[in-house]
Amino acid sequence: MRQAFQIAGIFCMSGLACLADAAERDYPIRPVPLTSVRATDDFWRPRIQTNRDVTVWYDFRKCEETGRIDNFAVAGGLKQGGFQGIFYNDSDVYKIIEGAAYCLATHPDPRLQQYVDNLIDIIAAAQEDDGYLYTARTINDPNYDYPGKEARWSHLGSGHELYNIGHLYEAAVAYWQATGKRKLLDVAIRSADLVCREFGPGP
Repeated sequence: MRQAFQIAGIFCMSGLACLADAAERDYPIRPVPLTSVRATDDFWRPRIQTNRDVTVWYDFRKCEETGRIDNFAVAGGLKQGGFQGIFYNDSDVYKIIEGAAYCLATHPDPRLQQYVDNLIDIIAAAQEDDGYLYTARTINDPNYDYPGKEARWSHLGSGHELYNIGHLYEAAVAYWQATGKRKLLDVAIRSADLVCREFGPGP
C-alpha cells in the first residue's frame, strides 16, 4: 500500500512539474513584489503621490461622512445609533484599508498608520465572539431591511456577508505585510475560522 502511495506521489509531482513548465511557456512573466518597484518618472510618480496624499484620505473622510465607519462603532457598542447606508458598505472600509496598506508598504507614514490602527480597533470591536463580522446584521436595526435579516448566511447570493469579509481578508493581509501588525489579520483569521466551520466538510 505504501509503495502505491509513493508511486502515486511521484506521478502527482511529475504532473505538477509539467503544469509548471506549461505555465512558464504559456506566460513566462512573473510578478514582482510591490515593494520592489519604485516609480521615478513624471507620469506615475505624481499620481501615486496624489493617491497617497489626497485620495486615500478623501476616501476615509467619505466613509466617516456616510456612516460606514460609524456602523462598526455601533456594532461594537462604542456608540449608539442605527445602521447607515447599504448592507455591503463594510467592504468599502476594507478596500480603503487595503489601499492605505499599499501606500504604507512603499512610503511609511506615521499619521496614516495611526489612523488605520484606530480604525482597526473599531472594526475589531464590531466582531462577534464567534468571529462573525457583518455590521448590518450585528446592529439589526428594526428600521433597516436587508437580505439575510432572517438568519445568518440565508441570502448568500445577495446578502454580501461573504463578499464583505473577502475584502477584509485582502485588507488584513496587505496591512500585515506593510506594517507587521497582526490585529486586523487576527480579526480576519477568526472570521475565516468561522466560515470554515460553517461551510467546511460535513452536512
